[in-house]
Amino acid sequence: MSALLKAVNIEKYYGGKSNLTKALDGLSFEVRKGEFVGIMGASGSGKTTLLNCISTIDKATSGQIWINGKDITKMGRAAISRFRRETLGFIFQDFNLLDTLTGYENIALALTIMKKPVSHIDTRVREVAGILGISEILSRYPYQMSGGQKQRVASARAIVADPKLVLADEPTGALDSKASKALLESFRTLVSDQGATILMVTHDPYAASFLKRIIFIRDGKLFHELARGDESRKGFFDRIIEVVSLLGGDANDIS
Repeated sequence: MSALLKAVNIEKYYGGKSNLTKALDGLSFEVRKGEFVGIMGASGSGKTTLLNCISTIDKATSGQIWINGKDITKMGRAAISRFRRETLGFIFQDFNLLDTLTGYENIALALTIMKKPVSHIDTRVREVAGILGISEILSRYPYQMSGGQKQRVASARAIVADPKLVLADEPTGALDSKASKALLESFRTLVSDQGATILMVTHDPYAASFLKRIIFIRDGKLFHELARGDESRKGFFDRIIEVVSLLGGDANDIS
């Protein structure tokens, strides 16, 4: 598999000369097409800063970030806006659904903005809804949905336009264990059946056990990597806990 995302020696500084903070310190890694990869690290480790730089919300101080063959650190504002719209999908902890739109309309919004034909929009929305198990709630408004249903609608919205890379920021943070499991299994289906590439920041070792690979960072640097391979999810979970303990805290300290 080729590298869809490649970060090379990323550094990010905040503040001025008298109060300079180095949030990312020479961080390099790759995510290959069709992978389900996670980022974990203690609070203040730099993982949110890293996600912001990858998502083009923030800009790295130095280094290169290649996504789908393009170096986003060299792009101007207009090019970044277009690139974000055409290449990236976003899933947030707090759903970010529009309350005045139905589930169907929330999912269709990205395709509508892109001026896709109505027939294509309808086919694609219903296809993605079927994969995520939300076909029966497409006519409901967000206030009529459970937290898990809202997050699956938000996930459908993120992937309906076939983005090259989906960025998920603590997507299970507001969900109970049953809803979390359903969402994470849906993510695995998107990767295995739809060829999606997902990079997920999570604080939860249970959620991380669904991943194929995890990048651990500490103090803005690459600390460790774990690959699941053919290992059981329980075995992978146990190894995740071991690394979490080495990061300087127990599972509840990883956020």
